[in-house]
Amino acid sequence: MDDFLSKERYNFSDLIEIVKILRSDKGCPWDKKQTHESIKSNLIEEAYEVIDAIDKKNMSSLKEELGDLLLQVVFHSQMEAERNVFDINDVIDYLVKKLIYRHPHVFGDVCVKDSEEVLKRWENLKLKSKNNTGEESIFSGFTTALPALILAYKAQRKAKNVGFDWDSHEGIVEKIKEEIDEFKNAVNSNNRDKMIDEMGDILFSVVNLARFFDIYPEDALRLSTLKFIKRFALMERIIRDDNLKISDLNIEKLDFYWEKAKKFETR
Repeated sequence: MDDFLSKERYNFSDLIEIVKILRSDKGCPWDKKQTHESIKSNLIEEAYEVIDAIDKKNMSSLKEELGDLLLQVVFHSQMEAERNVFDINDVIDYLVKKLIYRHPHVFGDVCVKDSEEVLKRWENLKLKSKNNTGEESIFSGFTTALPALILAYKAQRKAKNVGFDWDSHEGIVEKIKEEIDEFKNAVNSNNRDKMIDEMGDILFSVVNLARFFDIYPEDALRLSTLKFIKRFALMERIIRDDNLKISDLNIEKLDFYWEKAKKFETR
């Protein structure tokens, strides 16, 4: 153990060994009591922390957060290894075989002209493998436990890869207008359930428009939200500089300071 703890540099095998130790009878009480369910939210949180490091272009943080994300994969695998169901090597074996199968243009004699064709072939290969198990839909086994914006994007992209897509962005724009009109009708009739349904259709159509122009809606919305937060903080600072309290201002005054903040941003 002393030699292990004094190593100058650790590798993937060391990580697996550490997790085994933590989960063992002589390990950590907290680690030993965890289940897939108890730590599943950690997986999501670590993934978003990776995204945050990428957005901030912080490579030191990215290195750390990728390690935290990797830990989640190893940890879940170790729990199943203890039950003799599968271990991390089975996970890796399955992944490598899947990558080879789905990249015949790299590991076989198939030719593709661009990344668009790669995606279409990818979906066809996945559908073929599902059909072999008696599943027939492109959405068989489709993961729905995703943030709604990402879920809509992935569902639309799947449909596109088998030929179900809009011919032009003009058609999508008209669809958005149509959905907005239907939302207005729901508002006028004070139909709450219909309002929720139509709002969902509006957002789904907006995602379609973003995807048509190869814009990842999750990134676009995140950028706009961060811009909003930054501008709002600037507006608050300007209000404080004028010896005022934001809570004392009406919407007209707030709009005035909002526009003032926008002008400051362009300087």
